[in-house]
Amino acid sequence: MKYRISLLSLVAVFFFVSTVHADVVTFTKEYTYQASDFDSRNSSRTLALEMVKRLLLEELGTYLVSETEVKNMRLTKDQVTTYSAGIVGAEVIDEKWDGKTYWLKAKVSADPKEVEKALKKLVEDKSKTQELEDTRRKAEELTKENKRLRRALAAGTEAKNRDKITEAKNVEAYEKTIIGLNAVEWFQKGYKAAIGERWEEALDAFTKAIELKPDYAKAYHARGLAYLSLDNYQQAVQDFNKAIELKPDYAEAYYFRGLYYNILDNYQQAISEFTQTLKLKPDYAEAYCNRGNAYNNLGNYQQAINDFTKAIELTPDNADAYVARGIAYDDLGNYQQAIKDYKIAARLGNKSAQSNLTKLGIKW
Repeated sequence: MKYRISLLSLVAVFFFVSTVHADVVTFTKEYTYQASDFDSRNSSRTLALEMVKRLLLEELGTYLVSETEVKNMRLTKDQVTTYSAGIVGAEVIDEKWDGKTYWLKAKVSADPKEVEKALKKLVEDKSKTQELEDTRRKAEELTKENKRLRRALAAGTEAKNRDKITEAKNVEAYEKTIIGLNAVEWFQKGYKAAIGERWEEALDAFTKAIELKPDYAKAYHARGLAYLSLDNYQQAVQDFNKAIELKPDYAEAYYFRGLYYNILDNYQQAISEFTQTLKLKPDYAEAYCNRGNAYNNLGNYQQAINDFTKAIELTPDNADAYVARGIAYDDLGNYQQAIKDYKIAARLGNKSAQSNLTKLGIKW
């Protein structure tokens, strides 16, 4: 029995890929933004779109909490709204700009059952829920700062002793909030494209986010995952390197960089990357699994077993971890324990374990 992890499946799990069905609900909202003297068409559209997206996702969140089994998931409406942003997106239906106001009409369409399924899977991974919460928090902070600067600029222009230097600084800061919101918008587009496995589209969106905000560590990491799915490992590792340079405590970037070194059969370096991942995120079960694989490939079977055991403690239903530990026991010559782990994996639904045990005539 061989234990291999598909990079594509890992990236798919990271982005929570789900299928789409025809039963959908649709919500539509309109919003009109009153431009200030310091707004352009672009900034007005950005702010109008940010607000209409928020209104749409809040309405979808309210529907899901009241009309679906999401209400049994012990999530607040704010959490449902935040996490739904990683699953569905707003589509602009119509928009108008007259130089003073920006009117925008958009809709959100979603299959409630599919969103519910995706949410259930999403809440199992704290790193992904945290990422979505961070993204929403960043957008809210940028919007709040934008409002503050707009008030400050309006007050400055009305003041008798107008401070041109302060005004220039505020205008620059105001423009940065618009750039930041646009970068977040492109990041969200890339995230949704990745969910649909539209990798080229995802690459394009993450690249645009990076062009707008060159210090966007999350966008580099997400683009790295998209490159991995396209087997462009060199470009992927460059993006992981950049993400770590910008955010030295980025556990997931170390983890996927470890997978890259596993591909190169550089197991010692892979172990180093997974160890760093676990220092930053001690409950990262997959890091234990993949460090265990690296140890096993180096012939350090007992250390591999220790890591697989830890992964199982963290995720008791992890069939792959049982298969991997079974292989390590097998390599160590402990066939009884190996068969025991293969049986557990088979009962948990691992097809490979089921098939191999059946061929050996062993009931599971």
